[in-house]
Formats: sequence, C-alpha cells, structure tokens
Amino acid sequence: MMVKLSDSRQLTGLSDQEAADRLQQDGFNELPSTQQRHFLAIAWENVQEPIFLLLIACGVIYLVLGDAQEALILLGFVFFIVGINLYQEQKTERSLEALRDLSSPRALVIRKGERQRIAGREVVRGDLIVLSEGDRVPADATLLWSTHLTVDESLLTGESAPVRKRAAESGEKPETLAETLRPGGDDLPCVYSGTLIVQGQGIAQVQATGVHTEMGKIGKALQTVVPEDTVLQKEIRRIVSKLTLVAIAICIAVVVIYGLTRGDWLQGSLAGLALAMAILPNEIPVVLAIFLALGAWRFSQQKS
Repeated sequence: MMVKLSDSRQLTGLSDQEAADRLQQDGFNELPSTQQRHFLAIAWENVQEPIFLLLIACGVIYLVLGDAQEALILLGFVFFIVGINLYQEQKTERSLEALRDLSSPRALVIRKGERQRIAGREVVRGDLIVLSEGDRVPADATLLWSTHLTVDESLLTGESAPVRKRAAESGEKPETLAETLRPGGDDLPCVYSGTLIVQGQGIAQVQATGVHTEMGKIGKALQTVVPEDTVLQKEIRRIVSKLTLVAIAICIAVVVIYGLTRGDWLQGSLAGLALAMAILPNEIPVVLAIFLALGAWRFSQQKS
C-alpha cells in the first residue's frame, strides 16, 4: 500500500496505550542477552589452574604440620588472586552488556500524529518509523513511503553494495511482504533491523521486533553454538601445560633427591612444590583476564 508524500504527513501511527499493550505482549525490541556465568563457575575455573592447585596443596601440608600462619598466607594468596579474577570477569560481563546496549539505536516514530524520539528497545509492531540518511533501522518493517532510499544490508547479507528500496505498492499487504521477502536484492519494500540507511528517506510500518526479526533469528541460532576457546587462549593453555609438565618433573626429582640425600621427605616435598610454583607462569591467567577486561571496558566507552 503506497502512501503519497501528502498523505504521509497525515499518518497518525499508534496511540500510547496501543504501544504499551503491544510492548507488554511482545516484550522489548532487543536481542536476548547471553547467559552470564555464575561467580562460583568463574571461581572454579580459576582454582583449576596449576598454580592455584599447588598453593592449595602447600597450604594443606602446612595445616597438617600445624603451621597455621604459613598455611593462611598461602591460602590467602589463592583467595586474593581468585578475587581479582572474579572482579575482572564481572567487569568484562558488564562491559559487554554496555556494548550490547549501545547496539540498540534510538528511533524516530509517529505516534498520535506526532513524531517522537524513543529508545529502539521500545519500538513495537505496528509502529510507524521515520528513516533518514545515517539512521540504523530499529526493527523489521515494510516501507509505506520512500524517496531515493538505499540501505546497507551487509550486516545480514555480507554484500557491501547498498541496495535500493521502494515503497509497497497498492494491493501489497505489509504483513505478507514481511513474511515472504528476505534481505538482499534491489527494489524490495522491506527494511531490516540493524541495517543502515545510506541515502534517502522513508516511512515504514514495523512488522517484527526483537527475536522475531531477521537479526533476531540469527542471534537465536547462534545461541545453540557451543563457544570455543580463542586462539590466544589455546596457545596460552598449551604453553602453561608444557611448563606444568616440566615443573612436575623437576618437583618429583627434587623430592626424590632431597629425600634420598637428607632423609627428610616432608621438607623435600615442600621444596619441590616451592620450586614448581616458581617455575609455573602463575601471572599469565591474571594478566590475560585483566587486559581482556580493560579492552572490553575501553570499547564500551566508545559512544560511536
């Protein structure tokens, strides 16, 4: 249903009550957040590091020997380092949530005959959105009126060249168009959430929000993908594993030599564990967590 320029100025859009009802029915126009890890899970991952296991082992030995002061010092280091990792991991989670919020653009909508600037997450089905050059489309919608409108849909299609858009023609139902058409191709009357208006202007009626948009379908499919370690994490784990084997071998050798030459197997065990802790790169997990968290925080501070 094509709308003339003169008629587009008379579009009234939804009322506040209709918008509130649909928002309650469909939920906010946003992608579901990724499941955050519980702090106990993060703590368990950190404690499984070789250096932490050695510290705990030494602390337990000192407790058995009755040296509570040394045991508390060693176990205190464990809690201190785990606490740093927990803080940095939670800071990273908050930073990533901030990045997610920045990805939800504001939208110019027509409600009760007036143009209003609202948060993109508050756009609902049936809303009339006003699009112009430089805008990020807040939801999947069908164009009712447009002039020289081109859109960058590379986010969905991978094609770098912008595509032309046209308004829906008379007899074309916006709901049917939204269900049958997909991103990509010129002279289509649909625009999609997350795409960028390169040129022109238009007015579109929202047909899908949140997880029901094309971007939402992709995000929902990605939730089923099992996350894998990055190349950096795999490389660090490989290096730490090799050094751990070296440290264990040296630890065993020190214990055996110390026990055979001096007859004190307990002190030999403590000496071997101390040498193993000195060999292991215990600072790598902490430094990696800190720098990754700082990087995510700096990204979240970028407002563009």
